[in-house]
Amino acid sequence: MAADPFDSALDLLRRLNPKQTTDHLNDIISLCPDLTEDLLSSVDQPLGVRRCKQTGRDYLLCDYNRDGDSHRSPWSNQFDPPLDGGEPGVGGASAEGGSEGAGEAGLPGDRVRRMEVRANEAFDVYRDLYYEGGVSSVYFWNLDDGFAGVVLLKKSSPQGNTAAEGVWDSIHVFEASERGRTTNYKLTSTVILNLSQGGARASGGGGGGSLDLSGNMTRQVEQDLPVESDESHIVNIGRLVEDMELKMRNLLQEVYFGKLKGVVGDLRSVGSLSEGQRDRDAQRELIGSMRR
Repeated sequence: MAADPFDSALDLLRRLNPKQTTDHLNDIISLCPDLTEDLLSSVDQPLGVRRCKQTGRDYLLCDYNRDGDSHRSPWSNQFDPPLDGGEPGVGGASAEGGSEGAGEAGLPGDRVRRMEVRANEAFDVYRDLYYEGGVSSVYFWNLDDGFAGVVLLKKSSPQGNTAAEGVWDSIHVFEASERGRTTNYKLTSTVILNLSQGGARASGGGGGGSLDLSGNMTRQVEQDLPVESDESHIVNIGRLVEDMELKMRNLLQEVYFGKLKGVVGDLRSVGSLSEGQRDRDAQRELIGSMRR
C-alpha cells in the first residue's frame, strides 16, 4: 500500500534538523507543489519579521495572516504587498489547522477587529515585561460560533553577537466558542528554540568549541472561562497564554538544559585525572574492607 505523500513529508521533516525547517519545507514544496497549502498550514516555522509601511512598526509573519504572498499587518490591517483585486472578505482558519482560510486569511469583522487591536496592545506590554524586547503580533478571525486567533512572540539574541546566537519563537493558536456567559477556549501552543554557541570563538582557535541546540515543543489545553464582555476575552486569552508559556519554559529548562548539563557532566571531569583515579581507588578499597 503506497504511503500518503503528506504523511511522508511530515515524517521526513520530523527527522531532519529543526533549525533548518524552513529550508527543508521549501525543498519539499518544490518537489511536491500540490502539498504547498497543507504543509504551510501544518508545519510550524520560525517566525519572519516585516515592518508595517503605514505605521513603521514591526510585525510577525505566519500562515494565519497570509494570503498568497501577502501578509496582513495587525497595526494597519493592510496587506503587504497589496492584494490584486482589492482586499479579501471576512474569513479565517480553524485553530486546529483545518483551515477555512489558512493561507487565504481574510479580514476580521468589526467586533473581532476591535478585540484584535486591544489584544495587540495588551501583548505588546506582555512582550516588553517578559521578554524585554522582541516582537509580538496577534491576529483574530471570525468563526460561526465565536472567533479564533493566534498570539505570536519572537525574541532573538542581540545583534552583532557572533559567538552566541539564540532565537525563541512561540506560537499560540486558540479557538473561542462562545456559550452565553461562558466561553470554551482551546489553545495549542508551540515553542521553537534555536541556540548556538561557537562561531568566532570556535574559528579563532580559542578552544571554546561549538554547540547547536534546536528543537520545538507543542502542548494543548482546553478550558471553560466566564465572560462578561469582549474585554474579558482579552484577559482570559492572556492568562491562558501566560500560564502555558511558564509551563513550557520550565519543561524546556528541564529537558534541554537539564539533559545537556547531565551529558556535559558525564563527558567532562572538573577535577584532574589523577584525583579521579585516587577517588576510585579509595572507593574500591573501602568496598573491599566492608566485604571482609
